[in-house]
Amino acid sequence: MLVNKRYITVQFNDAELRARNRAMAVLLDISNFLARSLKLVEVLGGALDKVLEHFSLEAGRIYLMDESGESLTLAAHRGMEVSGLERVQISEGFTGKAARSRTFILQEVSDLEEPVRAALLQRKGFKIIICVPLIAMGSVVGVLNLAASRPIEIDQSEIDLFAVIGSQIAIAIQNARLYESLENKMQEVATKSETIKFFAYSALHDLKSPLIGIHGLSRRLHQQYRPLLDARGQSYCDLILKAAGQMEALVERINAYVTAKETPLQLESVDVNEIVESIHNERSSELRARSIAWKALPALPVIRCDRLSMMRVFRNLVDNALKYGGADLHEIRIGYRDEGSHHGFSVSDDGVGVKIQDQEGIFKPFQRKESSKGIEGSGLGLAIIRVIAERHRGGVVVKSLAPKGVAFYVSVAKDL
Repeated sequence: MLVNKRYITVQFNDAELRARNRAMAVLLDISNFLARSLKLVEVLGGALDKVLEHFSLEAGRIYLMDESGESLTLAAHRGMEVSGLERVQISEGFTGKAARSRTFILQEVSDLEEPVRAALLQRKGFKIIICVPLIAMGSVVGVLNLAASRPIEIDQSEIDLFAVIGSQIAIAIQNARLYESLENKMQEVATKSETIKFFAYSALHDLKSPLIGIHGLSRRLHQQYRPLLDARGQSYCDLILKAAGQMEALVERINAYVTAKETPLQLESVDVNEIVESIHNERSSELRARSIAWKALPALPVIRCDRLSMMRVFRNLVDNALKYGGADLHEIRIGYRDEGSHHGFSVSDDGVGVKIQDQEGIFKPFQRKESSKGIEGSGLGLAIIRVIAERHRGGVVVKSLAPKGVAFYVSVAKDL
């Protein structure tokens, strides 16, 4: 016997399985079908087709239990006209009895206790009805109702086979319902997300013009009328100008974040040397005034990226170094390393650095370091960098340097 063998190999063969064990072949075929589909209508119709094919039956219906548990509704049918059979109470008919008692039923139509329903089925040419309760996780999901125009002989093994098939179909129905529920919820989330985006974009767009106007008027007020005010009035004038400037800057930063996140990338070949040189020229006067050395590799690569996005990455990182480096900042370095599938850029400095406890959430929107109190900023600069890096199929990390300073590493995929 096979069990006495120490080593067994049996090549799987569908045809041989069908010849050797019909029941297993039927189960395999139906389970393979049910595993391929998550749409409820496909599960029901396909399962019904498979059962009718394997058992050579003429017609069939699948009823699903309503939420009330008191009635069943026709969900799929084959081989018969179903007018008058669309809904069944669990207190009536073979179908209701199978659901109510959770039992397999095979019975002649003429034995049906309801004459009207019996006559209806007989007019359709059916003599035998088979009802299989569809049970999953202990609950009746529905009933598989099959019909034949000829007498049928059946033994216990075939009844067991029907029971297992019924369980398979019930589980597939539950999975399809879960899938459809998940799809609906995802659609709801997507719809709400689009609504929120539309509101945010509209609000930002509508805020931008009046804030620019307020800032301009505040600046004019400050220039022309501040000297005419007393000390308190001058203080108020200063605060108004500062607040207006902060509001305009915040809207600009939020717009930049939204742009980085949503605007399609315009990929092209970009010489990173030109970007770094441009930013150096923009900040050269401040670098000279603060005696900060600028050290950039002389031969940075040409990469495929979105030019404006990459300009924003380097500008934000350099601005961060200048803004948060502190009085001890003496050097800003731009580096590069070939990381195989990615380009790896770094912007580092010898300033005050970033504390370990701040590094966890530093790239989240509106997150600011403990040491940045009193320094103007929106908390969006590093969030923008992370979004840009991820959209270039890369990433960004921060590391503290010894004895002091910090380095930001940004990677960009080579095969964009």
